Amino acid sequence: MYRGQVVLITGASKGLGSKLAEHFATRNASVIGFSRSPGVLKLANYRHFSVDIRDEQQVRVAFGTIRSEFGKLDVLINNAAIAASQFVVLTPTASAEDIFKTNFLGSFTVSREAVRIMMKQKYGRIVNMSSMMVPLRPAGGAVYSASKAALTQFTQVLAKEVADYGITCNVLGVSAIETDMWRGIAKDKLMSLLQGLPQKRAATLEDITNVIDFFSSKASGAVTAQVVYLGGAY
Repeated sequence: MYRGQVVLITGASKGLGSKLAEHFATRNASVIGFSRSPGVLKLANYRHFSVDIRDEQQVRVAFGTIRSEFGKLDVLINNAAIAASQFVVLTPTASAEDIFKTNFLGSFTVSREAVRIMMKQKYGRIVNMSSMMVPLRPAGGAVYSASKAALTQFTQVLAKEVADYGITCNVLGVSAIETDMWRGIAKDKLMSLLQGLPQKRAATLEDITNVIDFFSSKASGAVTAQVVYLGGAY
């Protein structure tokens, strides 16, 4: 499905990111993974970069290597994120800054560098991963929800800026999935959130890759600036 394409996934060392890397790799893409931790995926067509996306210089250096070694970039999945649930009055400013640096500014920096490659080749697909926390606005999720809402707004504006270059930018909002990130939130809180959705269940990997494959398809050139939430969140 992705033969001849180069795909970059952030947060690729574990959880959903590693599963997405394997998804693309087993469909014949050349897959690049970014994360602060070493990569664990052992496939011939997978290349891992130890990159902290909060560090602009690290991102720029990695993209320099991508240009010289791969010469192109077809799909970007901004998956790296920090999930947190804490009431505003208990949230240190440093914690809020860290969440925004990863969930928004890191994705901004990676997207900017990716777009510079995609504009030259007149083609690209960007999928930014959001969350049901944005429309549900749960107590304790102010900073996390705000970071993902910022990412959504950024995606929709970026879509306008790059539309003439054959680049699409879309958002997938996941309900919940069994990963280390989500396990960091109390199970009763997650269950309460899921009970507020029309589909009262966690998302599966197949649910997620179904939408990602749609957004990433060459046939989806007219689909941009869209937001899809799983589970019926709106």
